[in-house]
Amino acid sequence: MSSQKVSSKKKAVDAARKRIQTNRTENFNAFDIATAIVHGKREELAKAITLIESENPSDRPLAQALLQEVKNLASGNETLRIGITGIPGVGKSTFIERIGLDMIEEGHRVAVLAVDPSSKKTGGSILGDKTRMDELSVNPSAFVRPSPAAAALGGVARATMEAVILCEAAGYNRVIIETVGVGQSETSVREMVDVFTLLLIGGAGDEVQGIKRGIVEMADLIVVHKADGDRIDMCLKTAQSYRNSLHMFPLPDGGETVEVMTASSTTGAGHIEVRKQISDLTMNWHKSGFFMTQRANQQSDRMRSHAKDILFDKKMGDPSSQEMWDDLSKEMKSGKQSAFSAAWSWVYKNPIS
Repeated sequence: MSSQKVSSKKKAVDAARKRIQTNRTENFNAFDIATAIVHGKREELAKAITLIESENPSDRPLAQALLQEVKNLASGNETLRIGITGIPGVGKSTFIERIGLDMIEEGHRVAVLAVDPSSKKTGGSILGDKTRMDELSVNPSAFVRPSPAAAALGGVARATMEAVILCEAAGYNRVIIETVGVGQSETSVREMVDVFTLLLIGGAGDEVQGIKRGIVEMADLIVVHKADGDRIDMCLKTAQSYRNSLHMFPLPDGGETVEVMTASSTTGAGHIEVRKQISDLTMNWHKSGFFMTQRANQQSDRMRSHAKDILFDKKMGDPSSQEMWDDLSKEMKSGKQSAFSAAWSWVYKNPIS
């Protein structure tokens, strides 16, 4: 494609984005959208999540206004946030669909925020978790939302916590967050859920599963998944191996022993026990006060994280600051400065006005 055609295409895309942004700004009414969300309007909930996920700086004030209105209108009903993590292939989506449908049978409304790996070229989701939860995604008591993780660390999208708040305001009292996978940076999901569940595969060693001691220490519950057919004995042995290993680990902050269970989402075996364990943990944490203490600490962590993002965006919005960033980046890439020195200079030699 010629440079002229590329330029024309870019102009067309930019113009389309501007029209969309202008229309969004002119028609935006935070109170009306928040009211629709609280009344369970799924389409408005989806639009609102798209807004808070936007990387466009001009969308941030709109998102802030919407979240404030939602907070003012929401009833504050009791909710439970569950994090599910594990390597690709462990069966996270299958497990979530099964547990989600079972929770709906128990009378709950379930929201699933499935954070997909993202294409670095387009930013789009790769796995498409919604397409792998056929039954749950069409259930009227469920809301399944795949979101690209993009460049966000922690295996979760930047605005996942705010999406959780919107889902809870819409009446979903069980919110499940599926993370990209397991790794050192992906444990940040622990900072936004009440119960953190780690799925393992029977018979695979730590090296194969990519499991680090740190993420095992953060788990509130470990489930050896796909325990069916001729894999049952192998899964039972893996579960026992982890039980033995956990004796050397300190208790999680909640003070409850980490249970290692086996389950099959194909046969349903073990799922009743998993849901009971999650319920028991939640009940005990409510009694001890840990449940609300953990949530309060998580809010504090999110405030710090958002403050960093906002300050960075504010500095980048200044043309002179952006120019200095570009110059320092060139020096850093050429080896004249270290990354730390360049960042230090950008922050302290170019203070925010």
